[in-house]
Amino acid sequence: MKIRNHDALVSTGERASRELVLGIVDDALDAVDAYRRIRGLMRLEGDVLHVGNRRWDLATKRNVYLIGAGKACNAMAMAVDHVLGDRLTRGIAIVKIAEPGDVFGRTEVHVGGHPLPDRAGHEATRRILDLVDAAGADDLFVVVVSGGSSALMNAPVEPITVEDEALTTEVLLTSGLGIYEINAVRRHISRTNGGRLAERIRARGAELIGIGISDAVGKPPTGDIREPDPGYVSTPIGADRTTLDDARAAIDGHGLRERLPRSVTDFLDRAGAAEETPKEFPENTYFLINTLPDLAEAAVRAAEARGVPAHLLTTFLEGESRDAGTFMASLAREIQTSGRPFAAPCVVVSSGETVTHLRPGDRITGHGGPSQELALGFALAAEAVPGACMYAMDSEGTDGTSLAAGGITDSSSAARAAAAGVDLRAHLRGHASFEALEAMGDVVITGNTGTNLCDLNVLYVPALPEGAS
Repeated sequence: MKIRNHDALVSTGERASRELVLGIVDDALDAVDAYRRIRGLMRLEGDVLHVGNRRWDLATKRNVYLIGAGKACNAMAMAVDHVLGDRLTRGIAIVKIAEPGDVFGRTEVHVGGHPLPDRAGHEATRRILDLVDAAGADDLFVVVVSGGSSALMNAPVEPITVEDEALTTEVLLTSGLGIYEINAVRRHISRTNGGRLAERIRARGAELIGIGISDAVGKPPTGDIREPDPGYVSTPIGADRTTLDDARAAIDGHGLRERLPRSVTDFLDRAGAAEETPKEFPENTYFLINTLPDLAEAAVRAAEARGVPAHLLTTFLEGESRDAGTFMASLAREIQTSGRPFAAPCVVVSSGETVTHLRPGDRITGHGGPSQELALGFALAAEAVPGACMYAMDSEGTDGTSLAAGGITDSSSAARAAAAGVDLRAHLRGHASFEALEAMGDVVITGNTGTNLCDLNVLYVPALPEGAS
């Protein structure tokens, strides 16, 4: 199972509800596992590499290289490494966490910093750039990318340092900016992000096959993943839709100029057309194996396979995490007491990317992340919905500043917290959701899940028990 502490999680609280919810999530994660998806997409027959409905004659290639970065890169890079076998000249992958069970043949794996870039990621990126710069027109690059690549594959433009880039990232992530604004800045101060890596490969005349996972809110579900995606954008290998003007507007519109390193603001102020990110790569072939709605749809199918009616509420869930949890508890109460908008029992699935705002003066007393705060928000309001249970997770397996995937809470969680002397509101104020969930036995551990599709929330609402009102 993807969920490593399953048995402990179903030994407390609303056990039947927890068993159902965890089973649904486990099946959904398995359905979108990138290793499984790529192995079904790619195969090698003699000298011919098949990727989806396209093929490449490797007999015409001098070298075949693998490059990877992202929070799901463990599974993605491992799948390509296994398919290519001895035909792979060399591979370099940058991951967030190296798992003991990961087995590679000709790929070196480096652990980089996330969400903040670090020196280890920078050194691994330098090795990637050296590999690209030594390539020629008869070489082929297979590049796998998922969310998190902006931090893990870091190579800031000069004179910006890795430390400057890390501080910039921290300011952007904690200042209430939207992801488009954040990416506009990050991409324009990078030598790899925003399509710069693909631009560098193009300069060498080499060919590129890209395989990506998109965690962007608003991206439609994937269709036939065997067909190349003509609209592939963003990431180090995709065309960039953001502009230098977008980056400048994000900084000035949020009053961040004085909080950012001078090297960053000076560079963006003087940058011109030569520093703009690339806007198209018609010569490359891209495959998109998963988008954010795919995981939510898989969860709906998993619930229905268990005979429970399921509804996909939204794949656009955004806003403050704890408030989203309160809303989900209110929705559960409406369902259970009035049958609106759905009849109980049922499962309600949502996905998106809620956030936790760190405001000036906030005193951080522990660890946690948006999904864990959502789970606590649900717990505080779910006491009035007997048997209700919700699992909120960051689908890649680590949520915020913790190594937890998220939290599972139910109608008994608040009472169990009180009995354990845990003040849920105080933990929310101190952004210490992990410590609260751990004390309650409600923290979920998965490790790398094999995907990276932002947040998944699975809510189960049973029928109102007989005699209850």
